[in-house]
Amino acid sequence: MDDRHTIKVSKYLSKHLRHQPERIGITLDANGWVTIDELLRATARNNFPITRAELDHVVAVNDKQRFAVEDGRIRASQGHTVPVDLALPPAEPPVYLYHGTVGRVLDAIRSEGLRPMARTHVHLSPDRETATRVGARRGRPVVLSVDAAAMHRAGHTFYVSANGVWLTASVPPAFLRFRD
Repeated sequence: MDDRHTIKVSKYLSKHLRHQPERIGITLDANGWVTIDELLRATARNNFPITRAELDHVVAVNDKQRFAVEDGRIRASQGHTVPVDLALPPAEPPVYLYHGTVGRVLDAIRSEGLRPMARTHVHLSPDRETATRVGARRGRPVVLSVDAAAMHRAGHTFYVSANGVWLTASVPPAFLRFRD
């Protein structure tokens, strides 16, 4: 499978496993899972046939490990805009986590903090490099430091997805560092 096709399949899967499952006629369970067989039948019905080998390839080579496969089922690791409970256990975060963004939204972040927007959680990175790549998708990246240890002590809950992305409901401005 060439890189362009791999990217196209990955984007298609992300769209339907995170945001619009109903568009191709699949139903995610409460934890975001759908059987692989159901997904492959739905993609074929919707003129975007994917073979099991193609699906396995996309899951295996995805640099962000966006998808999890377990017991004949698949789900997006995080980033849902449809309501799902990923059933992740609370986790104690490292002292600092990072969030990649762009300069044009800094005023809103300074006043409101980080909000999940249409997603179910705010996504945080374990290192600056990852946060820089995330921010660069929308322009010149700005990396914010999150005092995750202080948030945790203040009662905020954190989760970590299978691919290492840290999740929390929101990050109030008091826990953000805009310059290091």
